[in-house]
Amino acid sequence: MTADGGAATVDVFSDLIGQPRAVALLRAATAAPVHAYLLSGPAGSGRKRAALAFAAALLCPEGGCGSCSTCRRASAGIHPDVVVAERVGASMSVAQAREIRRLASRSPNEGSRTVLLLADLHVALDAAPVLLKVIEEPPASTIFVVLADHVPPELATIASRCLRVEFGALQPEDIEAALVERGADAEAARVAAASAGGRMNRAELLVDDPGFAARAAIWRAVPGRLDGSGAAAAVVAAELSDLLASAAVAPLEARHRAELVALAEAAEQGGGRRRAAAAAPKDVVERHRRELRRLRVDELRFGLGVLAGAYRDAALAPFGDRAAAVAAVETIADVTAALVRNPSENLLLQALLVRLPPLSGAPGGTGPADRLPYSTTTPG
Repeated sequence: MTADGGAATVDVFSDLIGQPRAVALLRAATAAPVHAYLLSGPAGSGRKRAALAFAAALLCPEGGCGSCSTCRRASAGIHPDVVVAERVGASMSVAQAREIRRLASRSPNEGSRTVLLLADLHVALDAAPVLLKVIEEPPASTIFVVLADHVPPELATIASRCLRVEFGALQPEDIEAALVERGADAEAARVAAASAGGRMNRAELLVDDPGFAARAAIWRAVPGRLDGSGAAAAVVAAELSDLLASAAVAPLEARHRAELVALAEAAEQGGGRRRAAAAAPKDVVERHRRELRRLRVDELRFGLGVLAGAYRDAALAPFGDRAAAVAAVETIADVTAALVRNPSENLLLQALLVRLPPLSGAPGGTGPADRLPYSTTTPG
């Protein structure tokens, strides 16, 4: 049921959560689509799922029923008339933009439309002139659905040629409810949603990750293992780097394997050659590498958040050096902000840990009583 008591609409958009305005705009747009759409917002907010659902609705004879073969294949990204253009490398090159232009000019396979989903516009600065020409004047049968985390000033002209649909970060309660509805344990869903940073894809990995709680405990134990020396900081930093290298990779790698199987099966069906051209294995493998790298950064952000929580607890304790604890929280915040520069994880951790004061009473701690107190309260 909807909020006003009416019957809920069940269609290809039904699984999208926390973005009612964006979904309403896309659902309405299927009746009379324009040539290009820009879906912008933070990673993990559901943009790609929404783009694939929109593609399904544009191709489905019933406007996105959600149950036909067209909807199922398009939503999974394996329909021959849904072309997913992924970048290769850190940014989109001019050569890649020219390939996108070529793909946009081809005739549809099964119906009267091709939907070309272009990911990561925000890193396409060099390719902008080529993309602008094809996006503002695409073939009549091609509809562009462009995704971007944000729109740099250099790409404002391309954005102006698209109908823009904004996505916001998901709220933890929306993520939690979706996970429970999909069969997750209620407590696991709550913890995953609270730790996902507003990203549904991150929450889906965490809720199926049996090692998540253990990794949180390791980060909580870090302050008790510090003694102010560079040697202790180096040992702990190396162990945390090893943890990041293996953290939570199993669920994501399983998802990657399933995607490769689906693509291989699609290539064996009708339109396989077109699908292979649109999502060549090199492109998919490159995207998988980026996703694994993002996972490491997510894990590092999470760990730093747990670490900051320990020092916040110490700052609120009735005894100890509150000023030092507050300074530690601020230092961790500065290091977290520096992650956008893609630094060496081990060096970053060593430089951080040698600056942090120990906490007496922390799990794993053996320090003297005059160190900062540690609260066993779970960090928020």
